[in-house]
Amino acid sequence: MTGRHSPQQDAGGPGACVVVEAGSIAYDAAVGLQERLHEKVVSGGLPGALLLLEHPHVFTLGRRGRTDDVLVDEEELTALGAAVRHTDRGGEVTYHGPGQLVGYPIVDLRALAVSPLDYVRRLERVLIATLSDFGIRGESDDRPTGVWVGKAKIAAIGVRISRGVTTHGFALNVDPDLTYFDRIVPCGMPDVPVTSMAAAGASAEVADAARALTTHFAEIFGVDVELAGLYEVMRAARAPDEPAS
Repeated sequence: MTGRHSPQQDAGGPGACVVVEAGSIAYDAAVGLQERLHEKVVSGGLPGALLLLEHPHVFTLGRRGRTDDVLVDEEELTALGAAVRHTDRGGEVTYHGPGQLVGYPIVDLRALAVSPLDYVRRLERVLIATLSDFGIRGESDDRPTGVWVGKAKIAAIGVRISRGVTTHGFALNVDPDLTYFDRIVPCGMPDVPVTSMAAAGASAEVADAARALTTHFAEIFGVDVELAGLYEVMRAARAPDEPAS
């Protein structure tokens, strides 16, 4: 994981994965980028990718999400500086915002010989291993999907798989404003507390968690990761006849 990778080069084998630490990106822009990268991975024009980023305040509703699980009206949303977006991932409603590490793996499960269920379980293992690096014991056994610290949820998972290739992914609470979760029914589970790495006693920035997570993602998925810049990946994801911006 020491070199930089040009996504314009050949896709490489099934164990290749480009990792992008993309900073803060608006939710809609990240969805559009995922869709383009998905097409590239499906066509074999790009190896797997892992986008690691933060979003401005946004509540997202998955395929099972209900509008009334967002507990605030338009006026309060405006005051909070938050948007609401419906999305095609699995799951119900969750929150994304500054201080939260969001990961969007775009990988070909068939090439990796990983089933959809095993994929989710491996994501949980990646998150648990990352938390362990910061002295936090995360758990997923006998719990709803995601990662938990005691009775509180610290990481959510919601994915989509189309033509064998994944989009969407996970959100790990590093040090977000947890009061935003009070404005929703997180993951459709009322009265379930939400926590963060900071609340669990860890002193870490999102970038610290991203670096640790990249290492464990490579180990647990058995992929060879290379770092790439956001501009490189955006350029590689453009359609062949699309002019550069």
